[in-house]
Amino acid sequence: MQSIYAWLVVNGFVRSEKFEQIFEWLVQAAKKQGCNLEVRHNTQLLAQFALGEGCKMPEIRMPQFVIFWDKDIRLARLLEKRGLRLFNCAQSIEICDDKARTFLELPDNEVKMPKTLIAPKTFRPEGFLELDFLNEIEYKLNYPIVIKECYGSFGQQVYLVHNRQEARECLRKVKNRPCLFQEYIASSAGRDLRIQMVGDQPVAAMYRYHTRDFRANVTNGGNMKSYTPNQEQVALAQKVMRLLHLDFAGIDLMFDTDGSPILCEVNSNAHFINMHQCTGINAADNIVSYCIAHAKI
Repeated sequence: MQSIYAWLVVNGFVRSEKFEQIFEWLVQAAKKQGCNLEVRHNTQLLAQFALGEGCKMPEIRMPQFVIFWDKDIRLARLLEKRGLRLFNCAQSIEICDDKARTFLELPDNEVKMPKTLIAPKTFRPEGFLELDFLNEIEYKLNYPIVIKECYGSFGQQVYLVHNRQEARECLRKVKNRPCLFQEYIASSAGRDLRIQMVGDQPVAAMYRYHTRDFRANVTNGGNMKSYTPNQEQVALAQKVMRLLHLDFAGIDLMFDTDGSPILCEVNSNAHFINMHQCTGINAADNIVSYCIAHAKI
C-alpha cells in the first residue's frame, strides 16, 4: 500500500536544537503511522508557487495535507489557495500569533479573560511621542499592569509595571511594536497551567511555577510538574479550540482567586519538548494521527 505523503512546513531561517527535535519527532511519528512527512522550508516553497495570470502549479509532488509549523501567514494562505489542507489553518495561526487579535476573536461572555486594553497604533519608529492615553489605561486598570507585546514567545515580551514611570520606560523599549495592557492576576503570580490540546482532547498538561518572577515560563527559568486538569479547565480549553478553529495548540490558563481558570494565551504551534520531559507524553504522535484522520485522504 502506498504511504501517505505530507509536508511539514517550517521556517528556513530558524536553526535551533529545540526546533529540530520537534521536527524530527513529528517526522518519526508520521513514519510509524505510514506517512512520509517531508520537511519543506518556507524559503523553498514561496519561490515555487507563483501568482498571476497563466501561472501553473509547480511540477512537484503535492502533499495530501500539510502540518504548518511556521508563522509565515502569506505562505499558509498561498498553500490554501492552491487547495491544500493545512493543520493549523492560516486564519487560526494568524489569530494566535497576535495576542490582541486572540482576545478580539474570543467573546467576552463565553471565555473568561483578564481585562485587556489594546494600545493605539503609532507609525513613528521611536514609538509614542505623547502618552496621554495612559490616563484612560490607568483609570480602567490599577497598577501593577501587565504590558504585552502582541508578537512574542516564551514570555520574553511580557512586562510588569508598577507605576507611570515604569510604564513610560517600558513603552520606550517597546517603541512602535504593537502591544496591549492587561489586568494583573495576582492570584496567579508566578504560576500557570499549559494544556496540550489535539482536537478537543487534552493529551498532556503541566503546572508551571516560578518563585522569583511573575511569569511562569520554563524557558524563563520556571519549574514544571505534571498536572491533571479539572473539568472546568478542560472545558475552557475545548471552548477556545472550537472558537478559534484550532487543530492543535497549547492553551495557557491562569488561576483566579477562587481557583477557576482564566485564559492567558493560545499557542498554535506550542513547543512540546518541555511537556514531554515533564509528563513523558510525546504530542507528536497525537498530532500526526489527528491530521491523518481529518485530512480526508
